[in-house]
Amino acid sequence: MLDPKFIRENPELIRQAAAAKRVACDVDRFIAVDARRREIQVELDGLRGKVREGGELMGLLRNPRSPAYKQALSAGKTEADITAFAEKTQAELTGLKPRIKALEDEEQTVAEEFDRLMLTVPQPADPDVPAGRDDTENVEIKRVGEVRRFDFEPKDHVTLGTALGILDVERGVKLAGSRNYILKGDGSLLHQAVLRLAQDMMIARGFVPMTVPVLVREDVMVGTGYFPAGRDQAYLCERDGMSLVGTAEVPVTAYHSDEILAEGDLPKKYVAQSTCFRREAGAAGKDTHGLYRIHLFEKVEQVVICRNDIEESKRWHHEILKNAEDVLTALKLPYRVVNVCTGDLGQGQAQKFDIETWMPSRGGYGETHSASRFYEFQARRLKLRYRDGAKKNHFCHTLNNTVIASPRILIPILELYQNADGTVTVPDALRPYLGGRDRIERR
Repeated sequence: MLDPKFIRENPELIRQAAAAKRVACDVDRFIAVDARRREIQVELDGLRGKVREGGELMGLLRNPRSPAYKQALSAGKTEADITAFAEKTQAELTGLKPRIKALEDEEQTVAEEFDRLMLTVPQPADPDVPAGRDDTENVEIKRVGEVRRFDFEPKDHVTLGTALGILDVERGVKLAGSRNYILKGDGSLLHQAVLRLAQDMMIARGFVPMTVPVLVREDVMVGTGYFPAGRDQAYLCERDGMSLVGTAEVPVTAYHSDEILAEGDLPKKYVAQSTCFRREAGAAGKDTHGLYRIHLFEKVEQVVICRNDIEESKRWHHEILKNAEDVLTALKLPYRVVNVCTGDLGQGQAQKFDIETWMPSRGGYGETHSASRFYEFQARRLKLRYRDGAKKNHFCHTLNNTVIASPRILIPILELYQNADGTVTVPDALRPYLGGRDRIERR
């Protein structure tokens, strides 16, 4: 959510942002509704002021001991004159009530439309975000690591995992439908290992670990920007007005909603592991094969809440991006970082960097991490503020990034660490979490 004043003063910028992000936003209608909203407020304030002042005057004129009553007598007014004036004033005040009621009714209708339109306004992308229509036009920033060249015919992760007895897609589909799976034995242990490695690395860097709800109220989804635009991607529990989250970003970012923090307590650095649920509506093709685009997964998410300072936000953005890169470096996986183009940005994102890890079965890099900064977009929706040394309140800035998401990260681990005999070498960084074992083989 943006400052309404900013929208009024920069309508063309908002139009351009909506077009670039392919977001449906009627800027002209918003400006008209906002203008009417402010007109109503001014008129209502004036009328309510008259009623308040008239009521006070009436109280004085009906009290013979009041200074106003005595002053009227001193000015030559008779008691009959004062009574007549009081009755006239009362009639005028009564005559204002229908107008006030009509304005209050209109105010409610206008406010509802204003709130609905506000939720459609996009955060303009930063100037260094590349223009583009979709993810095919994201701009590569750097590549890290060498892509492995095999001296044998490599298998994909599904074939490998099935043969090793650590992945069972068939029974996952039997239990829960398409794009579901079961990890078992060393598959489950490997899954837990990457999550623990990521969380341990973040805790060592001063991030506070959290365990958070994954079923949240609708206003939390709205507050973090996932509703209304992304509603079709969420699993809804309509009977209870709740939603399953697609990332721990949602409850962690909303943790301090409706609060005013002390500036000295910022930044807040949190890390949370949670189960994530996504409908993945519209996914098709190779994205639906195996573990790449699934309905249920685990993710370790980092969230930063900082001061309302653009340069500080940018510094944190690069730091949380590096945190994720360091996990991939520890796993010795080749990856690249891309600057996400305007058409691939979410409604509230000012800028996003994706990390894509090399996946042999896809013949290229596949997205494994996303690092986003929102400035005050989420904080305004969540009423998340802080008070500075001068006792002035500001909206916070928020950022988030994937530390690791599994089992998607198991795709490059299994495929890049496979051996000709069908076994998989355990990455050095994960061996302490698997009892020191260096190889996964069928048991």
